[in-house]
Amino acid sequence: MSAPASVPAPATTGTAPQAIKYSRLRQRADYTHKFNAKAGRHGWLRLTPAYSVKVVEEIIERRQDSKTVLDPFCGTGTTALSAVNHGCEATTVDINPFLTWLTRAKTASYSATTLSKAAEAGRGALDLVAQGTLEAAPEPPIYNIKRWWTDDARRFLCRLKAALWHVVDNAEPASDLLRVAFCRTLIRLSNAAFNHQSMSFKSNEQGKLGFEPEAATVFLDELDFILASAAENPSGAASVILGDARDLPACVDAEFDAVITSPPYANRMSYIRELRPYMYWLGYLTNGADAGELDWLAIGGTWGVATSRLAKWQANEACWTPGDLPALLADIARNDNKNGALLANYVAKYCEDMSLHFDGLRRTLKPGARLHYIVGNSTFYGVLVPVEQIYAAMMREYGFTQLETRALRKRNSKKELMEFDVSAIWPGPGASAGGARASA
Repeated sequence: MSAPASVPAPATTGTAPQAIKYSRLRQRADYTHKFNAKAGRHGWLRLTPAYSVKVVEEIIERRQDSKTVLDPFCGTGTTALSAVNHGCEATTVDINPFLTWLTRAKTASYSATTLSKAAEAGRGALDLVAQGTLEAAPEPPIYNIKRWWTDDARRFLCRLKAALWHVVDNAEPASDLLRVAFCRTLIRLSNAAFNHQSMSFKSNEQGKLGFEPEAATVFLDELDFILASAAENPSGAASVILGDARDLPACVDAEFDAVITSPPYANRMSYIRELRPYMYWLGYLTNGADAGELDWLAIGGTWGVATSRLAKWQANEACWTPGDLPALLADIARNDNKNGALLANYVAKYCEDMSLHFDGLRRTLKPGARLHYIVGNSTFYGVLVPVEQIYAAMMREYGFTQLETRALRKRNSKKELMEFDVSAIWPGPGASAGGARASA
């Protein structure tokens, strides 16, 4: 049995060697979610942490022999949609039911009849709104909802929701297209500013609208955008599964020759926070406790109860993590860091969750399968957490070979924060890979 793989000793922000090594990297807006906005179905709904379809496309084009693609961290369906557009069979998994619904809608094939029905139903729904004869849907229980939408905007959205749910049955494919257009409309009419990861709110600018005729035009514009991109059907097929990436064998019963994914980063960004408006309006969330519970279940989640539970969380000693991780955690948790102990637990749990993921992942792969993990590093109190190297250590421990870490871009103004493509090969069970668990 070989010695445990390890990661470099903790480095502070000012001395991080990779900050110098990658000093010439650019931020590359085309390698972020911004590139997706004008890329057909990829631009249906935005999520700031989503990774760029351009990154995925470049990988798929280099791996044209890969016909079955797995994405264990579905998100907004970037990998799955790219894969089926290239004629591949894609399988993707997520613990969030809204994201699995959205990905099914984005990767589905729509007939001309369905598109025509969606267009007709959308206009019919607006007629019902104008007539005012249909009882409006109740406002979703979003905290401080008046900060999100003006009175006029909320009234319109409640009436539009009732009308859309009335004109088309939820089981019909046209319903998905109308709901995506509704989601885009509610963001367009909101006071939320999504131009950065720390979401903010504008003053009630939407109150200057007329309001209903202009709001109806917004919905029609969004519906037209959705229908135009929905008309171009993918040549491959996708299987979208509600499941936990820490236990892939429990939800995936096939083997794959490629994995292309971007897991949550270890940066305490809550995906639920940005998804809340969609999830509340569509009924996937009914209260703040549900939001916190879902974020706790997700890897890297920090919303609501996740923070309080982290304080009491205890590591599973039977779960493998890199040998040098305790020293890094101790540096984060030192006494002069206000929330150091909590954040050390956060990093420890993140690493444990990803270790469980890689353990299960190898049971879903064909020999020779190629992995590509797009992931960013992070810092806590000036302590650099080299996530890309932690991933590489885990892959090596679980028997993956031909590991390569390629820097893709700078993430923001902090010169030490980068995004990487961590790749590897799965040689197959029993192969000698140098990892202590290679034949597990």
